[in-house]
Amino acid sequence: MKQLTKAEEEVMQVLWDLDKSNVAGIIGQLPEPRPAYNTVSTIVRILEGKGFVDHEQQGKGYLYYPLVTKEEYSHKSLEKFVDGYFQGSYKSLVSFFMKKEDLSLKELESIMKEIKKENP
Repeated sequence: MKQLTKAEEEVMQVLWDLDKSNVAGIIGQLPEPRPAYNTVSTIVRILEGKGFVDHEQQGKGYLYYPLVTKEEYSHKSLEKFVDGYFQGSYKSLVSFFMKKEDLSLKELESIMKEIKKENP
């Protein structure tokens, strides 16, 4: 799966929240200062080229919708991050954050309980 630029991720975040939208609707959800219509339109077309977005006709315009779920993208991005910075070791990742964030054993146990609830 291809990586997205910051601007592409911002547009995808909006599409994941809205499910379907035209360019004007996407712009309306972006923070100030909002980019120009042509800028967002170009980003959406780039996302289509990368296989993240598709469209359907709505009157004279288009409604855009995500082809990749937020969960799929998050999973692949995290995998790439762990591979690139922690040699593919989630254990190293957790160890890094334990040291960096000074997590206590009690906090780590709480995190493990949450993980076990989600993955019985």
